[in-house]
Amino acid sequence: MNATMHTIALHGAHADHQAVVKLTRELVRIPSRGGVDSYDPVLDYTAAWLAGHGLHPRRLTGSGATVALICEVAGAHPGPRYVLDACLDTAPYGDEAAWSYPPASGEIIGGWLHGRGSADSKAGAAIFAHVLARLQQARHDLHGSAVLLLDVDEHTGRFGGAKTYFEGPAAPDRVDGVMIGYPGIDHLVIGGRGVLRARVHVHGVASHSGGSRTTPSAIAKAAELVSALGQVPLPAGDGEGFPPAAKLTVTAIRGGEGYSVTPDLCTLSVDIRLTPSLDDSAAEDLLRGCVTRVDAGWSGTQPSHVEITTRWPPYRLSDASPLKAALLEAASAAGLATEAKVAGPSNIGNYLAGLGIEATAGFGVDYIGLHATDERVRLDSIPPVQAAYHHALLTLLRPA
Repeated sequence: MNATMHTIALHGAHADHQAVVKLTRELVRIPSRGGVDSYDPVLDYTAAWLAGHGLHPRRLTGSGATVALICEVAGAHPGPRYVLDACLDTAPYGDEAAWSYPPASGEIIGGWLHGRGSADSKAGAAIFAHVLARLQQARHDLHGSAVLLLDVDEHTGRFGGAKTYFEGPAAPDRVDGVMIGYPGIDHLVIGGRGVLRARVHVHGVASHSGGSRTTPSAIAKAAELVSALGQVPLPAGDGEGFPPAAKLTVTAIRGGEGYSVTPDLCTLSVDIRLTPSLDDSAAEDLLRGCVTRVDAGWSGTQPSHVEITTRWPPYRLSDASPLKAALLEAASAAGLATEAKVAGPSNIGNYLAGLGIEATAGFGVDYIGLHATDERVRLDSIPPVQAAYHHALLTLLRPA
């Protein structure tokens, strides 16, 4: 049965190759920078493509705006639901003059397709669209369903499409796993460090900077806190199962205005990457403890206020995960030496882990320049990736 599924998937991937390239290229040529461009053109084009292939896409609305395009293929028999998730919005262009080809050119040179979003993740969206079209043709044999979720609120950092789909008023009653189409052909990301993010509002006492009275500066107090946070000991990695170590970074400092006022408020943004040895509660305790110790040395100032903005747990799929097993087996059958990996950066898989949903967050096309100048994808990496996802879904939705 697995050999038959592999043959079906590989044949379909090679037959679709030029069509996937064409769709990726057209998507790249439609600017869809997160928070910059209108998403209607890329949504309209993708919806028309899906409808033209016998699918039934619909827009998903959150907070009064379209946040995603979704489409579901329901099998003839009951069973699990798996989601293919990719984003249609992109990172900004940066310095356009530094690009070898315009960011929205979709230029193909030497087997590489250039353009912003080609890697993250319009190639993934194009591959997933073709996989769904193939599954639609085989729906009478499927046990369960496959969903295509194309987020257009991902690069804003809000993940509005995913959050609306998984937690909104029309959220599905069950989701058995999510495959996220981030690029990278060598690894299947099966976990990642979590993240605790906080704003620390550090207080001083305002006064005229040229006056005879000197008051505590919020910036000086915040600088001491930054130094203290940089010296906090953190646990190492958790061995082979979870090698990335915990990490704390002060990522922004905002405070003061002009020249003549001693500032009474300075705000720090603190990013703490979590591991099984440093969960969100332990990280929050660590942060608050450091803040309290610094506050104690600044009499006459208000205590600093810690505002927690994000909590995503660390996660790692178990060795018994059907999702992990199906994708690794399918990638191997497609001739890829893909290995499971726990990633250092957090990803939307961490958000899904908090909902109790299994997710892989990265197995996709080979690429260069993610979020950077001259972002591009290697076109001959498309067929094996498509074959792997198609094969994995047939394994999960057509039980022996």
